[in-house]
Amino acid sequence: MSNCAIVGINWGDEGKGRMVDLLTEKYDVVVRYQGGGNAGHTVINEMGKFALHLLPSGIFRKGVVNVLGNGVALDAENLWKEMESVMARGVAITPENLKISQRASLLLPWHRELDALEEGRLSDQKYGSTMQGIAPFYSDRSQKKTVMAGELFYPEKLRAHLRQLLEWKNLTLTGVYGSAPCTEEELFSWVEEYGGKIKPYICDTSAFLRETEKKGGSILFEAQLGALRDLDYGIYPYTTSSNALAAYAGVGSGLPSVKLNEVVGVVKAYSTCVGEGPFVCEWLDERAAELREKGGEYGAKTGRPRRVGPLDLVATRYGVQVQGATAVALTKLDVLSYMEKIPVCAHYRLHGELTDEFPFPAALEEAESVTEYLEGWHQDISAVRSWAELPEAAKRYVEYIEENIGCHIRYVSVGAERDAYLER
Repeated sequence: MSNCAIVGINWGDEGKGRMVDLLTEKYDVVVRYQGGGNAGHTVINEMGKFALHLLPSGIFRKGVVNVLGNGVALDAENLWKEMESVMARGVAITPENLKISQRASLLLPWHRELDALEEGRLSDQKYGSTMQGIAPFYSDRSQKKTVMAGELFYPEKLRAHLRQLLEWKNLTLTGVYGSAPCTEEELFSWVEEYGGKIKPYICDTSAFLRETEKKGGSILFEAQLGALRDLDYGIYPYTTSSNALAAYAGVGSGLPSVKLNEVVGVVKAYSTCVGEGPFVCEWLDERAAELREKGGEYGAKTGRPRRVGPLDLVATRYGVQVQGATAVALTKLDVLSYMEKIPVCAHYRLHGELTDEFPFPAALEEAESVTEYLEGWHQDISAVRSWAELPEAAKRYVEYIEENIGCHIRYVSVGAERDAYLER
C-alpha cells in the first residue's frame, strides 16, 4: 500500500487539481483534508473543463472513492450546487463514490456574511479574503461554536444547538457590525434544505479509511492552497485559516495514524498569487500583463487577475522544506515558451545582503528579488510526452530548478489536458 499527499509549494493555484486527476488512477481513495470553497482546483479531461472548489479532484475517476474529511469547512449549499453542476455534465456522484465525514463542521450562511463585513471594515488593510466565510468558520470551530455534519441525524438536538449558536452569533452581527440579525426561520430553512441534500453522503469516514488501510488500499490526500498560505508557516496574517501542509493530512482526513509514503509538491514554472500580502518577485509592468494572458492567470474561484512574476526559488525551496516534499510536479512549463530569456528570482536582498533563506513574514516587505536569466527554448512544447523530446534549454531550466530547490522534479506538465505531461 502506498499513501501520498499532493500539496502546494507556493501561494496556491499551482495546478494540484490536474495532478490529483492525473494520479488518481493509481489510488483507491482521494481525501480532501482541509480548507473549503475558497480555492479552485481546475481539471481538464475528456468530459471538459471543471473548476472544483469542494469536491475532491478524484470525482472523475470510476472506482475511486472521494472523501471530505473532518478538517474541511463544509459549505453544504455550495457543495450541493457544485455537485449538481458536475452531475449535469454526466459525472456520477453517489454515496458510494462521495463520503462526507460526520465530524466535519457546517459552514453556515452567517460565516460568509461575517467574512464580507470584516473585509469591509478593514477597507484598505484587508487580507484579500475570497468572501467564502473561511476565517469566521475556523474561528468559530476553535471556539467550539459550530455544528457537526453528523448532528443532522439528531434533529431535536440539532435545533437546540442551532438556537444557542443563533443567539450568540446575532450579538456579533448586530452589536459589532450593525448588521441585521439572522432569524431562526432563515437558519432552520437553510439547514433543512441543504443539510438534507448532503445527508445521504454523511458517514463515519474514519472507519471507512481505517478499513481501506486494513485491506491494503491506497489513499491520495489532496491539499488546498499552498505552503505560503498555511496558517502556521505561511506569510501570516495573509494566510488561509487552516493547515495546508502534508503533515496535517492524517488529522484533517480522519486517519491520524496514517503514514505518508510520498509527498508530491506542485510548483508552477513561474510565480502566481491571488490575494494580498508580500510577493517579492512580483512584476508590475507590461511583462506581468503578457505572462498573465499567456498563462490564463485568473482565479478559478474569484476570477481575479493573479499577481505574477518569475519563479521564486527562495520561496519554493522553503515550501519544499515545510511540506517535506519527496518529489515535485512542475506545471505550466509550456507557458514560458514565448520568452527569449527565462527570468528566475534566484536570491533575495534583505537589508543590503544576499540571502537564500525565506524571511520571517514581517521582513518580507523589505526583501528585494535578485534575478538570474536562463536561455529560452523558443518553440511549442505542448506535444512533448517524454524527457528526451524536450528542447535542451527547457531541460536545463528544469534541472536548474531541481538543483536549487533540493528536490527531484518527477513530473513536468506542458499543457492543461490530462495527458499533457511527462514523467522523469
